[in-house]
Amino acid sequence: MGQKSNPIGLRLQINRTWDSRWYAEGADYRQLLKEDLAIRKFVFDTLPQAAISKVVIERPAKLCRVSIYAARPGVIIGKKGADIEKLRKQLSALTPSEVKLNIVEIRKPEIDAKLVAQGIADQLVRRVAFRRAMKRAVQSALRLGAEGIKIVCGGRLGGAEIARVEWYREGRVPLHTLRANVDYAEAEALTAYGIIGIKCWIFKGEIFAHDPMAQDRLMMEAQTSGVRPAR
Repeated sequence: MGQKSNPIGLRLQINRTWDSRWYAEGADYRQLLKEDLAIRKFVFDTLPQAAISKVVIERPAKLCRVSIYAARPGVIIGKKGADIEKLRKQLSALTPSEVKLNIVEIRKPEIDAKLVAQGIADQLVRRVAFRRAMKRAVQSALRLGAEGIKIVCGGRLGGAEIARVEWYREGRVPLHTLRANVDYAEAEALTAYGIIGIKCWIFKGEIFAHDPMAQDRLMMEAQTSGVRPAR
């Protein structure tokens, strides 16, 4: 039996940190965790068109700072920032803390594991051939600078009676190397013949310094220096 661990959990405090950054004890912990889950669910459910990769929640003092990492920030912000204020009020109803919203643009959605997996899931729902969707995602990721990518699809692929697993891998994906910057995500495609699960690993190079904030720092550097890919 293979002993598998989540690539993100394996690298916590080595080259990446948690998506919820706060400390609490006792009943406070339970309440804040419940609020975090509600905030994330609300953001992902209400803004499916914004291509959201992750939601980072920080709680300094009585504040709740929500950072939304999205490939299409314009969908969240709206005309003259009208929609972002509406979203802030809706999130304020989910927590007694004061909510501060921060929208971060993802310049290269083709090498973000969550967006790649969700993109394949959306194509499978639209009845695109799964092999074509997977190959296209692999080629796009490698073209935009990923050093390696692995995609696994499992379920009733192509509407087959018997569920199976198909996968593609290009380049290096060193799962045992702790200094490797491996982005991992899962997505589900709710098709007419059942749910198809998609897993995606993207290797973006190695981080040699022991830096838990390396993931965020690299993303911020990409915001300032990255060139937006043609759509």
